Amino acid sequence: MILRSIEAGRFKLDGGAMFGVVPKRIWNRLNPSDDDNLCTWVMRSLLIETGDRKILVDTGIGFKQGAKFRSHFYPHGIEILDALAAENVKPEEITDVFITHFHFDHVGGALYKDEKGNIKPTYPNATYWSNQAHYDYALEGNPREAASFLDENFVPLKEQGVLSFIDMQREDVEWMPGIHVRFVHGHTHAQMILLIDTDDGRVVYAADLFPSIWHIRLPYIMAYDMQPMVTLEEKERLLEECIDGNWRIFYEHDPFTEITGIAKDGAGRYVVKNSTK
Repeated sequence: MILRSIEAGRFKLDGGAMFGVVPKRIWNRLNPSDDDNLCTWVMRSLLIETGDRKILVDTGIGFKQGAKFRSHFYPHGIEILDALAAENVKPEEITDVFITHFHFDHVGGALYKDEKGNIKPTYPNATYWSNQAHYDYALEGNPREAASFLDENFVPLKEQGVLSFIDMQREDVEWMPGIHVRFVHGHTHAQMILLIDTDDGRVVYAADLFPSIWHIRLPYIMAYDMQPMVTLEEKERLLEECIDGNWRIFYEHDPFTEITGIAKDGAGRYVVKNSTK
């Protein structure tokens, strides 16, 4: 099994929203904001090559939304198709696209608009993966997540017959050999994270459970999270598993660091170890 980090661009989000109850005088030393209180974050996808499959995990913002939408988030940097091309991977070669959840910065690039305005899958030969509970939840919508769930980012996947569902369960589900899915609900209902067994140990694609290394600290929970106390429980469980099993966490949004191990310091606080940038 081969894992390759694929950057899908960078964007800006409000620092207060990303760090929740943590005061600005603390978080601003970690990821300094601009004059509008916006911090830069990465959208980091993962390419998993196993057997005859090339699996892309999350897709970045994409290009469908107009200038007004994009002006709120300032997307910039390398585009995901260019990043894949740099790895000598064509969109047609992707066999599976795993979507952790349908917030725009994770699924927006799953579809594109052609020159006639038709919405089509960006990866034409791929099966796209979600789960029924999250699809229904995103489709129904709610005021808190209305700006994040955009129907054009995921409904056409089902309408065009390329979307498949993984059965949601309480326990981890083996999706493919060596790859398990865990359902977590603090950030949004039925988000899926991946537990990937490699020759070098287990790697966790943590999506928005741990968007950055700073979020391994238990109080650091995004204001975007729908159930912060559930997030807290889910974080602590996974951090303990990382320590016990020597697992590593892959960070989707950290602007500087891709992957780290987890340890505890002398005060019993969770800290990163062996980080890779």
